[in-house]
Amino acid sequence: MARGGINKAVVQTARLAILARGENPSIDAVRIEMGNTGSKTTIHRYLKELDDSEARLTITEAPIDDELGELVARLAQRLKDKAQEPIDLALAQFEQQKTALLAQIEALEEAHGELKQQFDIQAAALAEESAALQTTSTSLQTEQTRNAGLSQACSDYELRINDKDEQIRSLEEKHLHAREALEHYRNAIKEQREQEQRRHEGQLQQVQAELRQAQQSAMVRQDEITQLHRDNERLLIEHRVTAKELAALQEETRKGQAQQLKLSEHVSQIDSERTLLQERLRVALLESESRQQALAEHGHTNKRLELELMKAHATIEALRLAAAVATAPEATPPA
Repeated sequence: MARGGINKAVVQTARLAILARGENPSIDAVRIEMGNTGSKTTIHRYLKELDDSEARLTITEAPIDDELGELVARLAQRLKDKAQEPIDLALAQFEQQKTALLAQIEALEEAHGELKQQFDIQAAALAEESAALQTTSTSLQTEQTRNAGLSQACSDYELRINDKDEQIRSLEEKHLHAREALEHYRNAIKEQREQEQRRHEGQLQQVQAELRQAQQSAMVRQDEITQLHRDNERLLIEHRVTAKELAALQEETRKGQAQQLKLSEHVSQIDSERTLLQERLRVALLESESRQQALAEHGHTNKRLELELMKAHATIEALRLAAAVATAPEATPPA
């Protein structure tokens, strides 16, 4: 099947144009005449059909007259002019492409020069790199020798590290056993401490009970001492009253003696009064002595009670100290 735009009429027109120029209408010539379009197989088939058709016309018809020849000539000229337009356009495009290609060639030549210069620079750099590579190779051999020594040293260190790891594992096992023993010891100490705490609490309760009893006894003794102080104060007041009465009696005696000097006539009366007063004085003295004796006894009793009170306070302080010692936390043994 013919490609789009190629048919038998187009091929016939191109063939006639070629024949009008006096050229051979070959397949390539016809294809060029059509603008390099169409396949050669299709063009060959159409040309064969046209040749067969002309052969049949030559056999059956008369020769073409001059008018037909002139028409064909004009048609051929028009076809030639029409075919020349794409040729001229193609030539102009070719010139433009040629100019562009020449410019590209010049640019490529300049780039080639630059690349050659860069190549020379790279070659010099490569030579320097080769020398450096040789130096590096020598250094590499030295480092390889050094690395071999380091590898041997690393192997020795690994052996030593393995020994250290074994020692560490042994120490960890010992540490674990020590921790277990320490935990057992702590539990035993804790149990012992709890027992001692319970025992101390019992002792503390007993001491507190004794302390409360001693405090109650001290309160009773304090009440007794307070009562004795009150009795002592009462006796002192009575003694002061008796002393005042005695002083008054003595004053009266002195007055009586003075009156005796002045009133001799009343001697008998005064004697009797004096006897009475002396008797009263004797009784008062006896009462005063008895009261002083009672006061002295009360003083001794007060001193004895004060001593007992001091002893009770000392006992209370001793009990408090014992309670403080019993409640104080005991020092734990070092872990």
